[in-house]
Amino acid sequence: MKRIVYEGQSYGCSENETVLECLNSHGVPIPSSCKAGVCQTCLMRATKGNLPPESQKGLKPTLAEQNYFLACSCRPIDDMEISTPEPGQGKIPAKVIGIEPLNSDIVCVKLNPDIPFQYRAGQYINFFKDAATSRSYSLASVARLDDCIKLHVRRIPRGTVSTWIHESLAPGDRVDISEAIGDCFYVPGNPEQGLLLIGTGSGLAPLYGIIRDALADGHKGPIRLYHGSLNVEGLYLIEELRKLSLEHENFSYSPCISEGEAPEGFYQGIVLDVALKQTGTLSGWRVYLCGNPDMVNAAKKKTFLAGASMRDIYADPFVPAAS
Repeated sequence: MKRIVYEGQSYGCSENETVLECLNSHGVPIPSSCKAGVCQTCLMRATKGNLPPESQKGLKPTLAEQNYFLACSCRPIDDMEISTPEPGQGKIPAKVIGIEPLNSDIVCVKLNPDIPFQYRAGQYINFFKDAATSRSYSLASVARLDDCIKLHVRRIPRGTVSTWIHESLAPGDRVDISEAIGDCFYVPGNPEQGLLLIGTGSGLAPLYGIIRDALADGHKGPIRLYHGSLNVEGLYLIEELRKLSLEHENFSYSPCISEGEAPEGFYQGIVLDVALKQTGTLSGWRVYLCGNPDMVNAAKKKTFLAGASMRDIYADPFVPAAS
């Protein structure tokens, strides 16, 4: 058993326990969300003790060099002394300046951070309800086009944070957010490359940002967006995307309905199936996949088999919070 010292208290950590599991089992609240080493909400710092490599997977080199690690991925190999991130590291104060409905289940939350906020459209942030409760939401805004950052938040049944956002959060409220995280964003340098974007539900958020970022950069290759839902009511930004397709000849928008008969202007079928049938071979294409994790995982395999290189497949599964 290893010993973990946190805020002056010592805790026993069993062989197969992570730091997060250990502290939570002793009633110590630590911010966490996905508990899968993805969202980086549980970022902590080791002031004593060596770190297993898997505990720093996905961190920026500048953070890893300072002994920051992910508590949900860290199974201690030494006795450790640890701390939470220093003020300003990992948390940024922001003001809520707007909350607008996009459909019956999704709202757009608009935020103004207190300090300059660097991000790429399509990345995500951790949004804190309180010191120990946060969730990850993708950025739908584009830094060079929008005067605030925007999140698309879907109400999750009995969801701790999404319910609070939908029912209690209001313009003027103050919140904390994290720095931008993730590698699911547009990369300039190959303007003729085809871009295929497939999303479900609020998975449209990062794709909407990526598309506008690519168009603003002068991307000339085909950009094809397929957005899927059970029914028309589950889709949103329909008119905005159709207008964008009229303004840019290389951009096409295909809304897909998987249940019932699709109205005129919509496609009937599973969004992944429609996209692959219409696009055909994906050799040389860049692929972005966002939304339901089952769809994203299936799409990674099927787009690879259709010819896309794994290095050109960017996936952002919206993994539900563990609690």
